Amino acid sequence: MGELARAVAVPTSTEEILSHVTTAAVELIPGVDTAGILLITPGGNFESHATTTDLPHELDQLQRLFDEGPCLAAAVEDIMVRTDDFRAETRWPAYSAAAVKIGVLSGLSFRLYTADRTAGALNLFGFEPQQWDEDARTTGSVLAAHAAAAILAHRQGEQLQSALASRDRIGQAKGIIMERYKVDDVRAFDMIRRLSQESNARVVDIAERVIASRG
Repeated sequence: MGELARAVAVPTSTEEILSHVTTAAVELIPGVDTAGILLITPGGNFESHATTTDLPHELDQLQRLFDEGPCLAAAVEDIMVRTDDFRAETRWPAYSAAAVKIGVLSGLSFRLYTADRTAGALNLFGFEPQQWDEDARTTGSVLAAHAAAAILAHRQGEQLQSALASRDRIGQAKGIIMERYKVDDVRAFDMIRRLSQESNARVVDIAERVIASRG
């Protein structure tokens, strides 16, 4: 866990951090044979990330196909979903039968608190039935927290970059208006803001139009 914390602290890509999380889950939790992270976007797309084998992605696709399963339940409904033996699982009959058919008999899924509009889950699977004990559940919860923190940090970084880019575009548009109409920067921004309100468009979109009007 200490090595994982150091890995998260070092600047790296989100996918690398998530790979550290899923790899650690297989190494630290007895009975976990494969692991992955499922993200469900606002458009309803299922995205498999940092899978240690191909099986988690295959299971994600089965859940999308049947619209049922533990990873889906953890991502959008429950904090943790536990299945000790899919052969006796009745909550998701179609998915459970398919999981057993490909050799997955147990699972443990943890909800990721990623964002209001994006659902996610850390999903752990075993090839044998498991009595997932408190140690397994606690370790999984900590790993899920690491994964969620990495996803949130990445999203915040993207938002910051977008904000900086928007500010730069608005600054360029202000400069063009100041030169074209011989007004100061306050008046130039007021013109952009008024156009934004009148056309029901974002300020940055108006700025883009101004920049595109050069020449």
